[in-house]
Amino acid sequence: MNDLLPLAILGFFSGISSGLFGIGGGTIIVPSMMMLGFDISHAIGVSILQMIFASFFGSYLNYRKKLIDLSSGIFLGIGGLIGSSFSGIIITLLSAKTLNFLFLCFTLFSFYKYFFGKKQTYSHIKLPLWKKRSILIGAGLITGIFASSLGIGGGLLLAPLLGRLLGFNSKQVVPLALFFICFSSVSGAMSLYEAGFVDVQHGLIVGIFSIIGVCVGIFIISKINENTHKIALASIYLASISATAYKLLPQ
Repeated sequence: MNDLLPLAILGFFSGISSGLFGIGGGTIIVPSMMMLGFDISHAIGVSILQMIFASFFGSYLNYRKKLIDLSSGIFLGIGGLIGSSFSGIIITLLSAKTLNFLFLCFTLFSFYKYFFGKKQTYSHIKLPLWKKRSILIGAGLITGIFASSLGIGGGLLLAPLLGRLLGFNSKQVVPLALFFICFSSVSGAMSLYEAGFVDVQHGLIVGIFSIIGVCVGIFIISKINENTHKIALASIYLASISATAYKLLPQ
């Protein structure tokens, strides 16, 4: 019972991050749960389960607002389904320290690409339909492998991939990334559950409260300017990097 309140609060704020930035919430959930004393495998399992709640509800809200390109999202999701199915195997093979290190590397890479990477100046690249769909499946596959294995939605990895390869801007990426998580989170959760890494009770608590957070996040993003949005995202990144780096220090 002592875990319920912090997990509910964690779910709420991870839901806000999903609605506000198009990320799965693992950037917050994984390091926060480790700081609360949970091991990383348990934190990743809870994070993946939370993504199911946040992504489906958030995508429903975005669909109602006509913000999702369903055609692109479906092919992106197909790749995510395939890639995420390997997550249980990867977590079984890798140690907690290795997972921590990979999570830190992923977060640092995403932070660099989002804030210091080369900005795209084109609005959309014209490609043959088969090539565009192949790129979408490939991007989903790569993101699914890494994201579900590390307990993160992968939205921040998709942003540089889709921006560089297909010319999507940030407003296109956020709803697409959340829609992608619908596919990758279900596949990843099934793989992790079969491997014994999903605590359903904790995942349900975090997931249910994340739905409330998603509503708040989508409302906030409609009210704030781009500069405020980037400052908020930078704060999440830096907190996650600090918490994960602390766990890698000799205890």
